[in-house]
Amino acid sequence: MTKEENEARLAYLKGIVSRLPEKPGSYQYYDSEGTIIYVGKAKNLKSRVSSYFHTEVDRFKTKVLVSKIHDISYTVVNTEEDALLLENSLIKKYNPRYNVLLKDGKTYPSICVTNEPFPRIFKTRTINKKWGTYFGPYSHIGSMNAVLELINKLYHPRTCRQPITKEGIAAGKYQVCLEYHIKNCGGPCVAKQSYENYQQNMLQAREILKGNTREVLRQMREKMQLLAEELRFEEAEEVKRKYLLIDSFVSKSEVVSHTIDNVDVFSITNDEKIAYINYIHVSNGAINQSFTFEYKKRLNESNEELLQLGIVEMRERFKSNSKEIVVPFDLEMELEGVTFTIPQRGDKKTLLDLSEMNGKQYKFDRLKQAEKLNPEQKQVRLMKELQEKLGLPKMPYQIECFDNSNISGTDAVAACVVFKSMKPSKQDYKKYNIKTVVGPDDYASMKEVVYRRYKRLVEEEEPLPDLIVADGGKGQMEVIREVIQDELNLDIPIAGLAKDNRHRTNELLYGFPPRVIGLKTNSELFHVLTQLQDEVHRFAITFHRDKRSKHALHSELDDIQGIGPKTRDTLIDKLKSVKRIKEADIQQLTEIIGTSKAQIIYNHFHQS
Repeated sequence: MTKEENEARLAYLKGIVSRLPEKPGSYQYYDSEGTIIYVGKAKNLKSRVSSYFHTEVDRFKTKVLVSKIHDISYTVVNTEEDALLLENSLIKKYNPRYNVLLKDGKTYPSICVTNEPFPRIFKTRTINKKWGTYFGPYSHIGSMNAVLELINKLYHPRTCRQPITKEGIAAGKYQVCLEYHIKNCGGPCVAKQSYENYQQNMLQAREILKGNTREVLRQMREKMQLLAEELRFEEAEEVKRKYLLIDSFVSKSEVVSHTIDNVDVFSITNDEKIAYINYIHVSNGAINQSFTFEYKKRLNESNEELLQLGIVEMRERFKSNSKEIVVPFDLEMELEGVTFTIPQRGDKKTLLDLSEMNGKQYKFDRLKQAEKLNPEQKQVRLMKELQEKLGLPKMPYQIECFDNSNISGTDAVAACVVFKSMKPSKQDYKKYNIKTVVGPDDYASMKEVVYRRYKRLVEEEEPLPDLIVADGGKGQMEVIREVIQDELNLDIPIAGLAKDNRHRTNELLYGFPPRVIGLKTNSELFHVLTQLQDEVHRFAITFHRDKRSKHALHSELDDIQGIGPKTRDTLIDKLKSVKRIKEADIQQLTEIIGTSKAQIIYNHFHQS
């Protein structure tokens, strides 16, 4: 693309951006071939999309994405939650190249179907689209294992890792393994199962992973009928076996059953002032709409009255024409051609329970927000600001910082402080005695402590921080990076706080090689980061001072024959320091610890 063509492309895109509405919605980016390469959501479409085309955008991946955009489309919705639902739906439908996997803060496993001539199907937490197609992530591990079990029973995909090719099969290069003998594999490696049959099985497995079980069942019914008409009863029986397996799996779904079509589900949860009504719509065996409305009570309205209002309003808003409505209790209302159902068990009861769970969760989130409205808003704003400044994959809820303290290498210690939601989490602070470093080597001490900290977190399967802040510049950052990335193979963002010639913190560094992040030193975010730095200094120095004091006390008092810890603590409590104990006369010591022990102490310090 020439410079003139690129300028014309950008001018065209900026023209679209200038006309975008300032409303919530989902936006889609297209490449030169008209393929969707990115789907996003926004509270304010114009503000969000225009941010991609600012000249100060410094994220490499964002620049690459912008260079590929040739057209933009958008869909306006009413709320941010609708925008999220729409974004999720479009990502699953189009699988855009530049979209990250939709997550909720955890690394959930996915199911991979490899790109090999004879594909394998397995669960994994590592996403590399060069290997194959990924389905998920699955937040409910039991559901994922159930899908895998079903596919293994139906299609027996191979589990061996050897690269099988048609040429290798023809040359007799492979041998069957135990899985073939126990009938868990069809033996495609020795042509016991044809390439075409294996690919047909993988095609149906992909449809099941996409959730298209209804289409798979329809194809199986047609195939059964055709085989029966041709009197091929044994083959028809095998297809029937697979059909019943899929049908049984779908009927056990915790969310929906393929037998439920075009149904509305409503539930209500309330407190003294507010009612929360959740609405779920099921169409073609899948939930395609879920929303919770909040009603502020004016009078002492009953649940029945509020739910009636909610049903009318939501069906009108979402243009629902469902002929069946699932509700938790009897309602004195009639809608033309509509049946009200109060389920006691089965799939519809499962849907009602799901609706009530969503309503209760929404209520919990709203109450939590109301209780801590101002502090939470500020903390979330600061976390989002730091996320945007550094280009982090998620908000840095947990931030950790390290510092060393020693005097000429003696009594070397280190400390780790933890901030959660931009506030100190003192119960998570950690102290470390340096074990492997001799002499005043801050870099080696930092390396030891960081390795010990995160090696233990990984072994104990504890949550890792969202950001590590080095109390220092490029040198400390590089030491931490060597441990985190090279030795432990972890992916944790690392930032640094650099000081000027007057030992004042004046720069936030990020990336490798580190670059200065534009952040005003008088901003709220910078104040929080310097608070983190001051806190780790305080904690490390306090620990070092305590350790030094113990050593000082030990050398002066603990070595005196006949004086135990109780007598030592009594003297320190009364006279406050070893110096005053030395200077005390025999009468003063006797009044505190008695005649015999006072004589021992006095003699020890006045032997000369």
